[in-house]
Amino acid sequence: MKMLRSITLALLAAGWLLGASAQGLRPEVGKPLQQASELLRAGKAREALAKVREAEAVPNRTPAETLTIERMKGAAAQRAGDNATAAQAFEAAMASGKLPAAEQGQVAESLAYAYSQLRNWPKTTEWANKAVQLGNNSPQLKQLIAYVQSQTGDYAAIAREAGAAVAAAEQAGRRPDEGDLLRLADAQQRTGNQAGYGATLEKLLFNYPKKDYWNAYLGRLPRKPGFAERLGLDVMRLRLATGTLSTTDDYMEMAQLTLQAGLPAEALRVLDQGFKSGQLGKGSEAARQQRLRELAVKQDAVAKASIAARATEAAAQKSGNDLVKVGYEYVTLGEVERGVELIRQGIAKDDLKYPNDARLRLGMALLQSPKTQAAATQTLRSVKGNDGVADIARLWLIAGHA
Repeated sequence: MKMLRSITLALLAAGWLLGASAQGLRPEVGKPLQQASELLRAGKAREALAKVREAEAVPNRTPAETLTIERMKGAAAQRAGDNATAAQAFEAAMASGKLPAAEQGQVAESLAYAYSQLRNWPKTTEWANKAVQLGNNSPQLKQLIAYVQSQTGDYAAIAREAGAAVAAAEQAGRRPDEGDLLRLADAQQRTGNQAGYGATLEKLLFNYPKKDYWNAYLGRLPRKPGFAERLGLDVMRLRLATGTLSTTDDYMEMAQLTLQAGLPAEALRVLDQGFKSGQLGKGSEAARQQRLRELAVKQDAVAKASIAARATEAAAQKSGNDLVKVGYEYVTLGEVERGVELIRQGIAKDDLKYPNDARLRLGMALLQSPKTQAAATQTLRSVKGNDGVADIARLWLIAGHA
């Protein structure tokens, strides 16, 4: 920010001098100021400030000369790192009442910047707000305001401003700025607004589906009040799909959970990916990991040999629970259409322990085919509940369309 501010001020200083020349500066004032402008352009701020002092020493200055000197002095001092002098000069320029309206917003921003370097946060805030009132909406000013708010701990203000920026972008049909979303999420977390923080993380995932955001959201989801333990495997499925299942323990835990759920084909895929990634198959636990894979292979063979008979038995039952379970097992075997058919039959029985879980499984299955993306979206959006299942469904919508 400092380099941008210096370059901007150097250019402004040159413009100020040209404008002042048109007003007829006396040579004894105009010449050192011209030299100061040239030195400032050359990056010699301290030498430029010395030349401004020469002009300032001329007696009987006109108001126009004084104004030009203050503007040049502020620019040179700020470029030289003398922010106290810069603040004094720019305040004098603003107080003169003769500063052109087109320049007032920029000078107010320069004052805010100078006071921020002096860590005078009340004055920084005062002049930053004044700059905004004068129509200055530069990105640098927005960054400065956010910085001051963080320095003063005013996270409620950060949340309000960042939230307003996000809402404005959404209402205009634009993707919210990633920086605004991050500032909003940070402020919400610091102020204890966990519900808002989770909603903002979802927006980050939807608009900027990066691994860091997936990690943050999926890491907190199981700790959400009311989150059902039965959905732990679903969280790991999302981790696998988003590339955030990354440790040896992660792969082993997910493989064991899928075996316990009666889905050995899925367990085998998880283990094979773990071996392929290098997380499994090495170190002191390599033998145990290989034994788990051998168990998954055996259970997979047994499951494939019996699945047709189990589907027939499930169809004869009053409840649709087993149909949904067998249907999703077909999906894990790669027979997605057959699996979708059975899950739908199970849902149609309308006698399910967890009807929203069944719709979640159906939506996950439909996501696997490009031909059924619209149906997948509709199905996943229909998933309700406060136990985490609706959260899982929304996340699959994001992961499936990222």
